[in-house]
Amino acid sequence: MKIKFDFLDIKPEVKEAIDAGKPIISLESTIISHGMPYPQNVETAKMLENLAREKNVVPATIAVIGGKIKIGLNEDDLEFIAKTKNIVKASRRDISYVISQKLNAATTVSATMIFSAMAGIKIFATGGIGGVHRGAEKNFDISADLQELSRTNVAVVCAGAKAILDLKLTMEYLETMGVPVIGYRTDQLPAFYSKDSGLKVPFRLDSVADIAGLMKTKWDLGLSGGVLITNPIPEEFSMDSSYINKSIDKALIKAKELNIEGKQLTPFLLEEIKNITEGKSLDSNIELVKNNVLLACEISKQYYS
Repeated sequence: MKIKFDFLDIKPEVKEAIDAGKPIISLESTIISHGMPYPQNVETAKMLENLAREKNVVPATIAVIGGKIKIGLNEDDLEFIAKTKNIVKASRRDISYVISQKLNAATTVSATMIFSAMAGIKIFATGGIGGVHRGAEKNFDISADLQELSRTNVAVVCAGAKAILDLKLTMEYLETMGVPVIGYRTDQLPAFYSKDSGLKVPFRLDSVADIAGLMKTKWDLGLSGGVLITNPIPEEFSMDSSYINKSIDKALIKAKELNIEGKQLTPFLLEEIKNITEGKSLDSNIELVKNNVLLACEISKQYYS
C-alpha cells in the first residue's frame, strides 16, 4: 500500500535516524494527554525521551496536531498535547476522521503502531497495551490494540496488558490472532503494576539479541503483524497483586455506578486507582514505562546493528 507522505511531519532528528538506519524507538502520546495530570505528564514525556537519548537512541513521540501526523514532538508540541483540553484519544478507527477534520489527537498503542510503520520505525515502547475488558463476553469491549498487533509490523515493549483488563482472555485473544508474546527474562505474563499475573507466556527470551533475531526472522518470513515483548516492572516498584486487584475492583464498581464506558473507561480507572492507592499506582506506572523504554532502546540498538 502506498502512503501519501504529505500526511507525515517527521522531526529532522527522527528523519535523520530513519534514513541512516540508526537506533530509534517510538513513544505514544495518550500517556501525556489521558494518562497523567499536568505537569507530571509533560515531565514524564521529556524524561522518557532523555532516557533514550542517554542510550544513544533517537526517541519519536507520536501525535496528531492540526491534522498532521507528528513523528517526533518538539517541546511546544509536548506542552500542547499535555495542556490542551478535548484531545482525541485516537485508535485505528479514528485516524481518517481526525486527519480529515484537522483535529488534535493523542495516539493509543494501535495508532502509534500504524504511524510508526508508516515512518519505518520498528520498535515502540509503552506502559501497557489494551486488551479484553472484564465482562467482554457481555459488552464485547475489546481494545483495537490486539488486532493491530496481528496486522502491523512493529514490536511493542510493554509491562503486559493493563491490570484493569481480563488478562487471561487477553492472552487467549492474542493466541487466536497469532501474535508472538515474549516474556523478557520471565516465564509469566507481567501484570502491569505487578511483576507477574500467574499466567504463562508462550515464549521466554533472556537476551535482546534473541528478541531482535525473532523480530527479523518473523518479518523475513513474510509473517505480518507485531511482536509483543512483555517486561516485568522492577521488583522494588512492583505492587502487591492482592492490594492492587482490590483497588481495581473498587474503581470498576465506581465506573459502573457512573455509567462510564468505552474510551473514557481506561483513563477513568487509572485515575481512580491512583486516588485509591494515594498515588502509588502512578509512581509504579512511571517506573514501568521507564523500564520499558530502556529495554526498547537495547532491542533497537541490536536490531539496527
